[in-house]
Amino acid sequence: MSVIEAYNDAWDRGDVKALDEIIHDDCVFNPHVGGITMSKSDILGFVSNNERPTSENNRILYENEDVGVAHSIVHFPNGSDSEAVMSFMRFKNGQIISMETGATPLSDDYNLIGS
Repeated sequence: MSVIEAYNDAWDRGDVKALDEIIHDDCVFNPHVGGITMSKSDILGFVSNNERPTSENNRILYENEDVGVAHSIVHFPNGSDSEAVMSFMRFKNGQIISMETGATPLSDDYNLIGS
């Protein structure tokens, strides 16, 4: 299983232990909102409090041993607009060492093509 597949699977299951193994201790996450930087513990905090965003149509656009690019539709528990999210990840020793996202908000009436 690829790093991104393992991450998506663990995230969907809310598996903090698996995510702890997939995410490098020195991971830096730069989300697309607020100009903030998050750490591994911040990421794991989303999962451990059961208020994590959910996703659908997860796709890996590119992945090798150094980097990965993924796209998904993300839904947020706070009721804000769903977003089409592009993620860029760097890997170190088979773990995610950095992640950055960019997103486009979707309207309430969006429909995925082919669904």
